[in-house]
Amino acid sequence: MKIGVVGTGYVGLVTGVCLADFGLNVMCMDVDEKKIETIEKGQTPIYEPGLEVLLEKNIKEERLRVTTDMKRCVEESDVIFIAVGTPPKEDGSADLKYVLDVAGEIGRYMDGYKVIVDKSTVPVGTGKRVEKTIKKELEKRGAEWSFDVVSNPEFLREGKALHDFSHPDRVVIGTRTEKAKEIMKEVYRVLYLNKTPFVFTDIETAEMIKYASNAFLAVKISFINEMALLAEKVGANVQDIASAMGMDGRISPKFLHAGPGYGGSCFPKDTKALVDIARKEDIDLYVVKAAIKANERQKMRMVEKIEKAMKDLEGKEIAVLGLTFKPDTDDMREAPSLTIIPELIKRGARIKAFCPKGFKEAGWRLEEWKEKITYCRDEYEAVDHSHAVVLIT
Repeated sequence: MKIGVVGTGYVGLVTGVCLADFGLNVMCMDVDEKKIETIEKGQTPIYEPGLEVLLEKNIKEERLRVTTDMKRCVEESDVIFIAVGTPPKEDGSADLKYVLDVAGEIGRYMDGYKVIVDKSTVPVGTGKRVEKTIKKELEKRGAEWSFDVVSNPEFLREGKALHDFSHPDRVVIGTRTEKAKEIMKEVYRVLYLNKTPFVFTDIETAEMIKYASNAFLAVKISFINEMALLAEKVGANVQDIASAMGMDGRISPKFLHAGPGYGGSCFPKDTKALVDIARKEDIDLYVVKAAIKANERQKMRMVEKIEKAMKDLEGKEIAVLGLTFKPDTDDMREAPSLTIIPELIKRGARIKAFCPKGFKEAGWRLEEWKEKITYCRDEYEAVDHSHAVVLIT
């Protein structure tokens, strides 16, 4: 079976490399020529522990190929994964431009039966829109090829993506036909044989499972952060509280870690998109909206705590350890550091920052504040002669 993966960002590249490692023939396609050149050399344009080793191995063993030619990718693939970005619009809704552009190109170059898999996180109803877009292009050509659209959301944690892909808690597959279902079972044959739980459902349900899962975890993080605020006021220990709560099988200890708020490419975007989906259906998601608001407030509370402890920040040097939204990644999307650092600078502080993988992205994301930030070679240089140390990641 030949697999095509359109988009070589975080989700697309991990998916392509892991499927190749499962023994499938995979072609990764991207319009970004520099990115494709980098991958072709066995190098990853993103940081993910272990990914580069696996990439190089599968290129060498000729199971993984790359291209910028969409026509070639479509014609040479039986199953095509759409793994392009769905960035948030100003109103919080997911921008489906790239997903639908890819769907249109698939319809333009389709030369036989294909299974098209939505791997990107997309709103409920996107599967139907992808179907409609492909059919429209086929009609323009006067072609009558049959195809199936499948929803197969990803549940990858940055920093642990390879393990999550090869040892998932479950594989969710939304489809309308038995034929597509059997093909997807073959794609994930390695996992199926290893008794990984599979959830077969309709496309709309699969699309919503992804959003519901991420929103629940975001709510859980915001909840423990609010408990931390209360615990601090009444003299309780939030770590002991979280530990005891986590012993309850109904709750579990995962995502019960108080901190400066959640960030990254998923939780902030997906919670806002879910609220937007509900709004369009005249449903008010009070709990999810509260989690979003609490998360934004949590970042500012960190700034207020630092200011309260130091009294006056004017001229003070503050060491910031960790710029990315979590360890073992170079991703700074929606990271708490992007709120906390500028706010500290506005109050007169200078920043000495260290992050194992975040400097490249920090350079342009915090460019406006570069005169007040010193990027240090290690944590010792950052801490040396600083008036305070702030651990963000």
